[in-house]
Amino acid sequence: MSELDKEVVDLVWGRPSSGAVSASIFRRWAQGFVFSENEHTALEQFEGGPCAVIAPVQAFLLKNIVFNRECSNWRQMSEEGQKTALCSTLSEILESACSSPSTGFCLVTWAKGQSPHTSTHTNTQSQSQTQDVPEPESSQPPQEQSPTALAAEDLGFERFHSDIHKRTVMSVTDLREEVLSLYHTWRGCCGVLLFLYSVILTKGIENIRNEIQDTMEPLIDPVHGHGSQSLVNLLVTGHAVSNVWDGDRECSGMKLHGIHKQASVGFLTLMESLRFCKVGAFLKSPKFPIWILGSETHLSVFFTKASSMHSSIILSLDFCICFPLLVFFLYSLPLPSISVSVFLLSVSLVKSKLDPESLGIILLGPFLLEFFPNQDSGIPDSFPVYHYNGLKQSNHNERVEYVEGTALVLGFEDPMVRTDDTPVKRCLQTKWSYIELLWTTDRSPSLN
Repeated sequence: MSELDKEVVDLVWGRPSSGAVSASIFRRWAQGFVFSENEHTALEQFEGGPCAVIAPVQAFLLKNIVFNRECSNWRQMSEEGQKTALCSTLSEILESACSSPSTGFCLVTWAKGQSPHTSTHTNTQSQSQTQDVPEPESSQPPQEQSPTALAAEDLGFERFHSDIHKRTVMSVTDLREEVLSLYHTWRGCCGVLLFLYSVILTKGIENIRNEIQDTMEPLIDPVHGHGSQSLVNLLVTGHAVSNVWDGDRECSGMKLHGIHKQASVGFLTLMESLRFCKVGAFLKSPKFPIWILGSETHLSVFFTKASSMHSSIILSLDFCICFPLLVFFLYSLPLPSISVSVFLLSVSLVKSKLDPESLGIILLGPFLLEFFPNQDSGIPDSFPVYHYNGLKQSNHNERVEYVEGTALVLGFEDPMVRTDDTPVKRCLQTKWSYIELLWTTDRSPSLN
């Protein structure tokens, strides 16, 4: 399979009983990162399956656009802006996945002359020019890069793996430049898979196997085509652990790996409302008020555009804050350079003040009063929220657009303001027990 080790294919796709990956499943995954024509900052998903990659990328994309971009209208973006935002997001995820900077970053791309975008072109002049003056893949003009998501009919699983190769860059600066130069590759045919393979090889096959709970379980289900929780966690946290709780646990002498630090974007799942699992605070209370929502078969994104660090913290954290989150919050503050011993002393002093009885939890009110004494420390009565679902068929009129609404977070159940009982609401109730949602559309957004 060209330069790619067969181990990568086994890790991603497993070993199907039929001996080959289903053509329909591979076709569903053979799409690129394509922006919606109706929502300039939203990615489209054409068929079920690749949401395990597209939804995490969308969550980080929103983080970079909404919170790191100096623009009042975050829903409007030029094509050049889309290019910059997407490539910086992909670079960020690759940097997070890199276990050791000394090993460099791997980028999986089409081998020279093997891109399906150019194989269908028969213009003789273009072919002769390519032979006389070979151009790097990244310099191909946009019109020769198919922005559609599905692979060409003659591109199958075997040919895809024979037409790709990997390259290595050693510095973050070079990585960002290379990712930017490959923009048309990411948005073209099989761009999602090329990026996924890049993340896996950057992380390292052995590192992933050491983190994943069941090494026999592939990252992509060969029967249904859904991505595993390990795949989602790899993209969200940089670690391919199979569980969503905080820290590691032991069961019958077996160590089960969980999440070890506060994530930049969060994760909530409908499965918790059904008592199948329990998401830990590191995913429930991310650094930014953006959450990937998981149903039985699909991933979407829920977020709010907080106007300040103070309001962002209020919406991200729970009414009770566990001690590890306090440590990560203090560590993330722009404090002057201090030694580790001084930092730990500061943490100890703050903990003793906010948790005098050493119960291991800190109430949100005193926490906000300590760090934001001049601002209202109460939970806002209501705040604007947005829901993203990349599947066209799950959106009204098959137009991928954000569904806007208002969330009410109460401290108790109030039958007078009870709104609905949709899967989206049940999923959010795993974080906010008494949340009510008022959407601007006639119907609630779909979690599937």
